[in-house]
Amino acid sequence: MLKPRRNTPPASAVFPYQQRKPVPHQFVLDTVAPLSPYTRLMFGCLAIYVEDKIVLILRDKPESTADNGVWLVTTEEHHESLRREFPNMRSIQVLGKPVTGWQLLPADAPDFEEEALHACELVLAGDPRIGKVPGSRRRAKKTPRSSGPKARSAPKRRTSS
Repeated sequence: MLKPRRNTPPASAVFPYQQRKPVPHQFVLDTVAPLSPYTRLMFGCLAIYVEDKIVLILRDKPESTADNGVWLVTTEEHHESLRREFPNMRSIQVLGKPVTGWQLLPADAPDFEEEALHACELVLAGDPRIGKVPGSRRRAKKTPRSSGPKARSAPKRRTSS
C-alpha cells in the first residue's frame, strides 16, 4: 500500500487561482469594439491593436498614477495637430524622455472621458495620426556563410623592439 506524501502542498497552493485585473477604462475598449480589436499586455498596461497597428494603451496603476489614462500611439510629427484636439495631451513621463511618440490623455483631467471618446472616434475613422505598426521583435537572421572552408586571418606578427 502506498503511503501518502507528507510534504505535498495543497492543490490550491500549486495552482493558485489568479484573478485577472479588470480592464482599465473599459469604455474605450467597448467604443472601438466595432473594429474587432485585440489586446496584449505591454508595460503592465493593456495595449489595443486594430489589424496590424497598435493604436491605444490603457493604464490604471494605483501605485504610480502619473501616467494613468489613455496613451495615444503616434509620432512626434502629429503632436501639434493632436494637441489642438486634445489640450490636456502630454508625453508619457514614465519613459524618462521629455518628448515621446506615446502621448497621454491623463485620467485625472477634467474632460478625460470626452477626450478618450474623441480619440476612439479618430481610431474608428482610421485617422492616420493614431497608430503604428510595431517593429519585429525578432532579429533578422544573418545571411548564411558560404559552404567553403573558413578563411583564416593571418597571425599577428610581433615586432621586436
